[in-house]
Amino acid sequence: MYPFFRMAKELWVHRKDPPLAIGEAHVSHHICWPWDLDPWRELNNGRTLTLYDLGRIPMARRLGLVTALRRNRWGLTVAGVSVRYRARVRAMQRFEMRSRAIGWDERFFYLEQSIWLGEKCANHMLLRAAATGPEGIVPPAKVAAAMGIGEESPSLPEWARNWIEAETTRPWPPRK
Repeated sequence: MYPFFRMAKELWVHRKDPPLAIGEAHVSHHICWPWDLDPWRELNNGRTLTLYDLGRIPMARRLGLVTALRRNRWGLTVAGVSVRYRARVRAMQRFEMRSRAIGWDERFFYLEQSIWLGEKCANHMLLRAAATGPEGIVPPAKVAAAMGIGEESPSLPEWARNWIEAETTRPWPPRK
């Protein structure tokens, strides 16, 4: 089940946080509850992706993205993700989540998120998202302008550009 109550808590806790700029991190703190676990008693990999919403949505609100989406009746959809898992998150363990928007290209916004156990990074994700309207994908430059941050993206890091390039070589739809 989606963590609606946890999301409501995050939106409440961060309701008065100052606005963010592209590249600035939204930092939030969470607990790995027993219902987040897999059979090996660690944070489930799929649940990790769901929990990343707890950082991403408040971050989007602080960026002004949520306001721009609502004002223009646009939606937002995840269009791809790459995750590295490097350390186990166990039951009742507290962790810090860092979420930041790093830029955009002609089709997608790119977001970076990570979960930290003290000074150790447990996992890291690069996500691309698309704003959508009645005609399909809304150009990110148009969305950025609606957010009041200008139409030009900051330069994406090389590792993100490499992932974007690799995704262009991946066949779609996949072979049967």
